[in-house]
Amino acid sequence: MATPTIAPRTAPRPGGRSARVQEAVHRATRELAAEHGREAITVPMIAARAGVTPSTIYRRWGDLAELLADVSVERMRPEGEPADTGSLRGDLLAWAEQYNEEMSSQPGRGMMRDVLGAQSPDDRPSCRCASFVATQIGVLLERAQARGKPAPPVERLMDTLVAPLLFRLLFTPAPATAVEIGRWIDAALAAADQPA
Repeated sequence: MATPTIAPRTAPRPGGRSARVQEAVHRATRELAAEHGREAITVPMIAARAGVTPSTIYRRWGDLAELLADVSVERMRPEGEPADTGSLRGDLLAWAEQYNEEMSSQPGRGMMRDVLGAQSPDDRPSCRCASFVATQIGVLLERAQARGKPAPPVERLMDTLVAPLLFRLLFTPAPATAVEIGRWIDAALAAADQPA
Protein backbone atom coordinates (compact mmCIF):
# COMPACT_ATOMS: atom_id res chain seq x y z
CA MET A 1 0.00 0.00 0.00
CA ALA A 2 1.22 3.50 -0.75
CA THR A 3 1.78 5.49 2.38
CA PRO A 4 -0.01 8.84 2.80
CA THR A 5 1.96 11.67 1.22
CA ILE A 6 0.74 14.09 3.86
CA ALA A 7 3.13 13.88 6.79
CA PRO A 8 1.57 13.66 10.23
CA ARG A 9 2.44 16.22 12.84
CA THR A 10 5.97 15.43 13.94
CA ALA A 11 6.33 17.80 16.87
CA PRO A 12 6.03 15.96 20.18
CA ARG A 13 2.98 16.60 22.26
CA PRO A 14 3.78 19.07 25.00
CA GLY A 15 4.28 17.68 28.48
CA GLY A 16 4.21 19.03 32.02
CA ARG A 17 3.10 22.63 32.47
CA SER A 18 2.78 23.13 28.72
CA ALA A 19 0.32 20.23 28.47
CA ARG A 20 -1.68 21.57 31.42
CA VAL A 21 -1.87 25.02 29.85
CA GLN A 22 -2.94 23.58 26.51
CA GLU A 23 -5.65 21.45 28.12
CA ALA A 24 -6.93 24.34 30.24
CA VAL A 25 -7.06 26.70 27.25
CA HIS A 26 -8.69 24.10 25.01
CA ARG A 27 -11.27 23.25 27.69
CA ALA A 28 -12.02 26.95 28.30
CA THR A 29 -12.41 27.53 24.57
CA ARG A 30 -14.81 24.60 24.16
CA GLU A 31 -16.87 25.63 27.21
CA LEU A 32 -17.11 29.30 26.22
CA ALA A 33 -17.99 28.43 22.63
CA ALA A 34 -20.78 26.17 23.90
CA GLU A 35 -22.06 28.85 26.29
CA HIS A 36 -21.77 31.97 24.11
CA GLY A 37 -21.11 30.81 20.54
CA ARG A 38 -17.77 30.93 18.74
CA GLU A 39 -18.38 34.43 17.40
CA ALA A 40 -18.78 35.93 20.90
CA ILE A 41 -15.65 34.60 22.57
CA THR A 42 -12.42 36.54 22.92
CA VAL A 43 -8.87 35.73 23.95
CA PRO A 44 -9.27 37.60 27.29
CA MET A 45 -12.42 35.56 28.06
CA ILE A 46 -10.61 32.31 27.32
CA ALA A 47 -7.56 33.36 29.32
CA ALA A 48 -9.68 34.25 32.36
CA ARG A 49 -11.54 30.93 32.22
CA ALA A 50 -8.31 28.95 31.72
CA GLY A 51 -6.44 30.79 34.47
CA VAL A 52 -3.69 32.10 32.21
CA THR A 53 -2.78 35.52 30.86
CA PRO A 54 -3.88 36.59 27.37
CA SER A 55 -0.19 36.94 26.48
CA THR A 56 0.22 33.20 27.12
CA ILE A 57 -2.42 32.49 24.49
CA TYR A 58 -1.01 35.00 22.01
CA ARG A 59 2.52 33.67 22.49
CA ARG A 60 1.46 30.06 21.98
CA TRP A 61 -1.28 30.39 19.32
CA GLY A 62 -0.75 33.82 17.78
CA ASP A 63 -4.40 34.81 17.59
CA LEU A 64 -7.93 33.59 18.24
CA ALA A 65 -8.30 32.05 14.77
CA GLU A 66 -5.25 29.83 15.33
CA LEU A 67 -6.49 28.79 18.77
CA LEU A 68 -9.94 27.91 17.41
CA ALA A 69 -8.29 25.90 14.63
CA ASP A 70 -6.08 24.05 17.11
CA VAL A 71 -9.07 23.17 19.29
CA SER A 72 -11.02 22.01 16.22
CA VAL A 73 -8.14 19.88 14.95
CA GLU A 74 -7.95 18.11 18.31
CA ARG A 75 -11.70 17.46 18.16
CA MET A 76 -11.30 16.05 14.64
CA ARG A 77 -8.54 13.65 15.68
CA PRO A 78 -9.93 10.09 15.33
CA GLU A 79 -10.35 8.31 18.63
CA GLY A 80 -9.89 4.83 17.22
CA GLU A 81 -9.71 2.75 14.09
CA PRO A 82 -12.56 2.90 11.59
CA ALA A 83 -15.22 0.16 11.59
CA ASP A 84 -14.37 -3.21 10.04
CA THR A 85 -17.31 -4.39 7.95
CA GLY A 86 -15.45 -7.26 6.29
CA SER A 87 -14.95 -5.65 2.88
CA LEU A 88 -13.09 -2.62 1.57
CA ARG A 89 -16.19 -1.18 -0.05
CA GLY A 90 -18.18 -1.64 3.15
CA ASP A 91 -15.39 -0.14 5.26
CA LEU A 92 -15.06 2.88 2.98
CA LEU A 93 -18.81 3.39 2.86
CA ALA A 94 -19.16 3.18 6.66
CA TRP A 95 -16.24 5.56 7.18
CA ALA A 96 -17.39 8.08 4.55
CA GLU A 97 -21.01 8.11 5.72
CA GLN A 98 -19.95 8.68 9.33
CA TYR A 99 -17.47 11.41 8.33
CA ASN A 100 -20.10 13.06 6.12
CA GLU A 101 -22.65 13.00 8.93
CA GLU A 102 -20.24 14.40 11.53
CA MET A 103 -18.83 17.14 9.31
CA SER A 104 -22.23 18.20 7.92
CA SER A 105 -23.54 18.85 11.44
CA GLN A 106 -23.44 22.39 12.79
CA PRO A 107 -20.46 21.63 15.08
CA GLY A 108 -18.67 19.85 12.22
CA ARG A 109 -19.13 22.78 9.84
CA GLY A 110 -17.91 25.13 12.58
CA MET A 111 -14.78 23.03 13.06
CA MET A 112 -14.09 23.04 9.31
CA ARG A 113 -14.49 26.84 9.21
CA ASP A 114 -12.07 27.20 12.11
CA VAL A 115 -9.48 24.95 10.50
CA LEU A 116 -9.72 26.65 7.12
CA GLY A 117 -9.68 30.11 8.72
CA ALA A 118 -6.26 29.56 10.29
CA GLN A 119 -3.32 30.94 8.38
CA SER A 120 -0.48 29.32 10.31
CA PRO A 121 2.59 29.08 8.05
CA ASP A 122 3.94 26.06 9.95
CA ASP A 123 2.02 22.91 10.85
CA ARG A 124 -1.13 24.08 9.10
CA PRO A 125 -4.27 22.75 10.80
CA SER A 126 -5.78 21.74 7.45
CA CYS A 127 -2.74 19.56 6.74
CA ARG A 128 -3.12 17.82 10.11
CA CYS A 129 -6.78 17.12 9.33
CA ALA A 130 -5.85 15.74 5.92
CA SER A 131 -3.28 13.53 7.61
CA PHE A 132 -5.93 12.15 9.98
CA VAL A 133 -8.17 11.27 7.03
CA ALA A 134 -5.32 9.74 5.01
CA THR A 135 -4.28 7.63 7.99
CA GLN A 136 -7.83 6.35 8.52
CA ILE A 137 -8.14 5.43 4.85
CA GLY A 138 -4.71 3.80 5.01
CA VAL A 139 -5.99 1.52 7.79
CA LEU A 140 -8.89 0.43 5.56
CA LEU A 141 -6.57 -0.24 2.63
CA GLU A 142 -4.18 -2.27 4.78
CA ARG A 143 -7.12 -4.40 5.95
CA ALA A 144 -8.12 -5.06 2.34
CA GLN A 145 -4.59 -6.06 1.42
CA ALA A 146 -4.41 -8.37 4.45
CA ARG A 147 -7.55 -10.05 3.07
CA GLY A 148 -5.76 -10.51 -0.26
CA LYS A 149 -7.90 -7.92 -2.05
CA PRO A 150 -6.62 -5.22 -4.40
CA ALA A 151 -6.68 -1.70 -3.01
CA PRO A 152 -6.10 1.66 -4.66
CA PRO A 153 -3.46 4.01 -3.27
CA VAL A 154 -4.44 6.38 -0.47
CA GLU A 155 -3.95 9.35 -2.78
CA ARG A 156 -6.54 8.03 -5.24
CA LEU A 157 -9.17 7.79 -2.49
CA MET A 158 -8.26 11.25 -1.24
CA ASP A 159 -8.86 12.55 -4.78
CA THR A 160 -11.91 10.50 -5.76
CA LEU A 161 -13.76 10.16 -2.43
CA VAL A 162 -12.56 12.70 0.12
CA ALA A 163 -12.21 15.66 -2.28
CA PRO A 164 -15.79 15.56 -3.61
CA LEU A 165 -17.11 14.81 -0.12
CA LEU A 166 -15.41 17.91 1.29
CA PHE A 167 -16.38 20.02 -1.73
CA ARG A 168 -20.03 19.22 -1.05
CA LEU A 169 -19.63 19.97 2.66
CA LEU A 170 -17.91 23.29 2.09
CA PHE A 171 -19.45 24.72 -1.06
CA THR A 172 -22.95 23.36 -1.58
CA PRO A 173 -26.11 23.65 0.49
CA ALA A 174 -26.50 19.90 1.03
CA PRO A 175 -23.92 17.23 1.81
CA ALA A 176 -23.38 14.23 -0.46
CA THR A 177 -25.94 11.44 -0.39
CA ALA A 178 -25.15 7.81 0.39
CA VAL A 179 -25.74 6.99 -3.29
CA GLU A 180 -23.19 9.58 -4.41
CA ILE A 181 -20.66 8.38 -1.84
CA GLY A 182 -21.16 4.82 -3.09
CA ARG A 183 -20.55 5.91 -6.69
CA TRP A 184 -17.31 7.69 -5.74
CA ILE A 185 -16.11 4.61 -3.88
CA ASP A 186 -17.01 2.34 -6.81
CA ALA A 187 -15.08 4.58 -9.22
CA ALA A 188 -11.99 4.45 -6.99
CA LEU A 189 -12.22 0.69 -6.54
CA ALA A 190 -12.78 0.07 -10.26
CA ALA A 191 -9.40 1.67 -10.86
CA ALA A 192 -7.65 -0.29 -8.07
CA ASP A 193 -5.56 -2.33 -10.50
CA GLN A 194 -4.49 0.68 -12.55
CA PRO A 195 -1.28 2.54 -11.65
CA ALA A 196 -1.69 5.72 -9.60
